[in-house]
Amino acid sequence: MNPQPQRGGFSRPRSTNRPRERERERERERERERERERESEREREIMGCFAPAEKTFQPHAVCVPYPAQGHINPMLKLAKLLHTQGFYITFVLTDFNYRRLVRSNGQESVDGLPDFRFEAIPDGLPPSDDDATQDVPSLCESTMKNCLAPFSRLLAKLNDRASSDPVAPNGGCLPPFCGGRASGPTYACNPPVSCVVSDGVMTFTLDAARELGVPEVLLWTTSACGYLAYLYTRELMERGIVPLQDEAQRRNGYLDAEVDWLSGLARGTRLRDLPSFMLTSDPDDIMFNFVLHETRRASMASGIIINTFDALEPPALDALQKILPPLYAVGPLSVHTISSIPKSSPVAGVSTSLWKEDSDCLRWLDGREPDSVVYVNFGSITVMSNEQLVEFAWGLANSGYDFLWVIRPDLVKGETAVLPPEFTEETKDRGLMATWCGQEEVLMHPAVGVFLTHCGWNSTIESIGGGVPMICWPFFAEQQTNCRYSCTEWGVGMEINTDVKREDVEGMIREMMEGEKGKDMRRKAVEWKESAAKACSPGGSSAENLKKMISGVLLQ
Repeated sequence: MNPQPQRGGFSRPRSTNRPRERERERERERERERERERESEREREIMGCFAPAEKTFQPHAVCVPYPAQGHINPMLKLAKLLHTQGFYITFVLTDFNYRRLVRSNGQESVDGLPDFRFEAIPDGLPPSDDDATQDVPSLCESTMKNCLAPFSRLLAKLNDRASSDPVAPNGGCLPPFCGGRASGPTYACNPPVSCVVSDGVMTFTLDAARELGVPEVLLWTTSACGYLAYLYTRELMERGIVPLQDEAQRRNGYLDAEVDWLSGLARGTRLRDLPSFMLTSDPDDIMFNFVLHETRRASMASGIIINTFDALEPPALDALQKILPPLYAVGPLSVHTISSIPKSSPVAGVSTSLWKEDSDCLRWLDGREPDSVVYVNFGSITVMSNEQLVEFAWGLANSGYDFLWVIRPDLVKGETAVLPPEFTEETKDRGLMATWCGQEEVLMHPAVGVFLTHCGWNSTIESIGGGVPMICWPFFAEQQTNCRYSCTEWGVGMEINTDVKREDVEGMIREMMEGEKGKDMRRKAVEWKESAAKACSPGGSSAENLKKMISGVLLQ
């Protein structure tokens, strides 16, 4: 007879060994997992890119500015803001401006960052003077007719590149630009294009975006009041108000008629305060018809972005909201980028200046007293006669104030700028002349007391953001509208006659720098500066509008 085991006698040893065995198996599995992780880490180091453990979606915005400096600058700022929100950026220049950028800032200026890249497409124009701004009407006509096909090919190339990129062992992409180079072929890795951000007058891009099935927003680089005026071109045309019947209407008081019955425009707005492109006497004028074409197509966009802020232009923004796709005021972009992007960030150093900036300007300003300098810059397109240049020069000299004057090589139409040697001698100790400068930094400098400007919108909104009052000499486009609003609505500007005289320049500088009107305008300018800073701070209107635009349009 076999002895009976005690109750549970044979099971007790097995129950004791099983947990130990399971624990040893778990430890072996953990070690295998650690080894797999170490192996993956080594693979990532070899590839030179610390790829994410799982492949995740990164939005890819293709940004397309109109090919002029005053349009490229705000688009770059918007692209930087999107980059800080996690977007991969492809920034598209024309071949002409790509070459100019390399010539002024070196090849590294277009090398970009791992997820901020530059591309170029042809503009359809024949070769021209590399040191001068291209003819605006010819450029507008050419971009409208010739750029869709090369832009569509670029989008296809970007998406082909995304679909053919190598895949890391753990599922991530292998960008070659972050910290090292993979052995073997070089790949330009980018995510698929998920949205297009285009200049408001580059609406050929809308057709390409629609074909690709991605949303597109238009960045209008004008003021809200200027954009609204452009949108009224067709209504004024239907009423027979524009085009002008003849050139005599420029001189007989016709342009003094008020048009403030146009909803959203300021009380007292006159026909002469509307954009110059609307006030032609030629119904076949290229710019007149270009504006009609581009504004009509704006309704096709998924959204509209304006470089302004809610508190500055509420009536115009309200009127625009009623007739356009969702509209977002996200400016001043100059202030918004400063408040959102640390100087230490790599993207902060990305520049698209088509002229080499003079580094002496800020150092020179550092040696001047607060509010003591007249800053003069007529932008990237304005041209004048040499006679007008000389009148400005002697007005500056006779005012007695220090000045920083930016004189582009192509500022004088058809010839080289020539200043009298007597002027140069008289002002050698209190004047600095440069071919180009970093305007945002200049307008933020405490030494600058007044800005003599052409009233382009970049200059106007940057001056408002810097708290600097303006002497206004508008040239073309909606600059006259900006001038009117600066002088009458915002209280920060004084207009000088088109037929400029040195006495007027001297008198306005003195009034701005030491007169009661000037003091009032400086106070008002500081108030607008504070309002702009508030709009771009966390929780401010422009900061919130940018978030809404991203979540409600670009990521849809």
